[in-house]
Amino acid sequence: MIPEPTARPGPKKYVLFDVDGTLIDAVDNQRRMWREWARRHGLDPEEVHRVALRTRPVETFAEVAPECDPAECLALLHELEDEDVRSGVYAAFDGAAGLLEALPPSSWALVTSNYEHRVRGRFARTGLPVPEVVVDAAAVAEGKPSPVPYLLAAARLGAEPRDCLVIEDAPSGVRSGLRAGMTVWGVNAPVAVEGVHRHFASLGEAAEAVLAFVGATSAPAPAPKG
Repeated sequence: MIPEPTARPGPKKYVLFDVDGTLIDAVDNQRRMWREWARRHGLDPEEVHRVALRTRPVETFAEVAPECDPAECLALLHELEDEDVRSGVYAAFDGAAGLLEALPPSSWALVTSNYEHRVRGRFARTGLPVPEVVVDAAAVAEGKPSPVPYLLAAARLGAEPRDCLVIEDAPSGVRSGLRAGMTVWGVNAPVAVEGVHRHFASLGEAAEAVLAFVGATSAPAPAPKG
């Protein structure tokens, strides 16, 4: 008797998440920190924050305070951000905890322009699980929109870029994922960021599709009502 052929599973799929603005709602926190940073340097808070939204910190310093020592500028920003991790008020986006808990542990990673110790502190306070792979600002010489952060996360997961799904909220992150040759979905914005393959108004609305992408069978827990 000839045995029936065994179905071969397709390639394993992976999900790479941005953090701030995608999983953690820290918009007000970032605005508050940059406002305080600007105040201490005698600069216009709104202008500084506008620049900070589209550049990395060192680039922000060079544009808004070229006469200041970049190392001192960065040290103050780190001080303000670390204090925010300890005492700031922020939350995970609806559906984030259930989605992350439903994903297979080795199938996802975090790719952030922040630093890992702050991510871990915020995740601990908001009840989000931390994956095995976290690519932070210290891990790469080139940040988003360079493809380097997402390519490094894929390499650490043992994944091919074509098998990775990037979840982002910001244009620089979207460009980073696209340049890495990955599928990119946008969340938490009323209008789609240019270039995304799919757009969802919220992370919660994207959860079912994200799980389907990796072939997860369990559904994320419903967001708490309140």
